[in-house]
Amino acid sequence: MPRSSPFPDAAAETGSAAVEFVTLGVVLLVPLVYLVLVLGALQGAAFAAEGAARQAAREVVLAGSDAAGRAAAVGAVRTALADWRIPESASSVELGCAPDPGDCLVPRGTVRVTVRVAVALPLLPRALSVGTPGAVPVEAHAVQRVSMFEAPR
Repeated sequence: MPRSSPFPDAAAETGSAAVEFVTLGVVLLVPLVYLVLVLGALQGAAFAAEGAARQAAREVVLAGSDAAGRAAAVGAVRTALADWRIPESASSVELGCAPDPGDCLVPRGTVRVTVRVAVALPLLPRALSVGTPGAVPVEAHAVQRVSMFEAPR
């Protein structure tokens, strides 16, 4: 009486492990690599926006006049975003001053800078880049206090 084996014939299974490994490797590895690329782009934009907002607020507080401070803030944001290779068209800057919105250098006043950056997701066509659903918004805020010992202007 022939004995039956619970295991299938070993000869029928030759070579399938390599095919399964390659197939599953590609199916799992491609999304993982894309996730790393997306997270890297978002983290870079977050660093750029935070650094730009912080430096812009410092520039306004340390400036000799309100107009010079606002101009220096724009330059600081432009430089910070260029360091991270983020196009200027993908960002917006909002500058607010308290207690007087018209003069940021009131002693003991505060300067608040908000930088918004639209991050284009990597490997998407240019037609789907900034300003479309293919972009992720990143926002950073920075607040600096004007010295109370600043000489009146």
